[in-house]
Amino acid sequence: MDQNNFDMPNVAHFFEGVEKLLEICFDESSSPNGDLRNITRGEWENLLCHVKCEIISYIKNDSIDAFLLSESSMFVSKRRWILKTCGTTTPLKCLEQLLQLAKLEGYHVISDIFYSRKNFTRPEIQMSPHEGFFEEVTYLDTIFPEGRSYCLGSINLECWYLYTFSKPELKALPHLIVEEKSTDADPDQTIEILMQDLDKDIMSAFTKSKFTTGREVTAYSGIDKILPEMHIDDFLFDPCGYSMNGIRENGEYMTIHITPEEKFSYVSFESNVALNNYTKLISQVIKTFKPGKFIVTIFANKSSLAYETMKELEIEYSTLSNWRRTDMQCCNFPSYNLLFAQYSRALEKVL
Repeated sequence: MDQNNFDMPNVAHFFEGVEKLLEICFDESSSPNGDLRNITRGEWENLLCHVKCEIISYIKNDSIDAFLLSESSMFVSKRRWILKTCGTTTPLKCLEQLLQLAKLEGYHVISDIFYSRKNFTRPEIQMSPHEGFFEEVTYLDTIFPEGRSYCLGSINLECWYLYTFSKPELKALPHLIVEEKSTDADPDQTIEILMQDLDKDIMSAFTKSKFTTGREVTAYSGIDKILPEMHIDDFLFDPCGYSMNGIRENGEYMTIHITPEEKFSYVSFESNVALNNYTKLISQVIKTFKPGKFIVTIFANKSSLAYETMKELEIEYSTLSNWRRTDMQCCNFPSYNLLFAQYSRALEKVL
């Protein structure tokens, strides 16, 4: 979250914290010896030029490479690539180059494609092809003509957009095939918590006026306690803003990005940690940042611990007295279940 152009006294200053999340997973059978981690840093930097962001830090282990970017994060494992960018970045513009780089690794078969984001606070400042979801879908359809698009939530208030696949064949790309997943696929899950109207005192910590390094604010805020045993790479921007990636040897990751300014505060949390119930994790994240409202999305395939337990969130989290669930939707895709839930602070009763 590159805040270098921020002019704090300028009341017109605005930064779009809402991120665009793009994830592609390639099928291992098409290239048993392929590995996206063989792609060089120079090639990644060239690809990210199309996105309008750059690499600022990097950590890795035997399972996953994690890049902190000037606007959010990129994760690379053997056959999965995840790009999450905020501000006015243009991640879809790097798609064709990514597919070509993957092809050089022998990956000709795509097993999953996801593009998602919350509705922008100020969509009018975005650049093509991200000026609206219809434009994004139109652009994606030129590359993946069998894609499907969805909107969850209230389209005239708060919503979350998703583009993915529901059919196997990619007719416009004869060298690429989207393959249907079998039920014995490796467990896979992702949880996102997207928070707005954050606590002002908590957000004040994520500024250079209070701390000088990311490590200091990570410890002070309790971010390092959310998912212990993560190897953390963090960065505190000047004059404000914060990003972190955390990785474990088993390939699990977490990432947090913070836009702390009071008028448009935004925090995102994402992880693929495998849990059979996410209620405790959600509560810990919410307690750490104290938002006024938040959205939760959970993807889980049929092999995941979370697949059969997502409905527990509907029962358990809705019983918390200080939160009101304003929306909840569940979708069943061929290989995944998706849960979308939206919460706001319950208003105190007026006597």
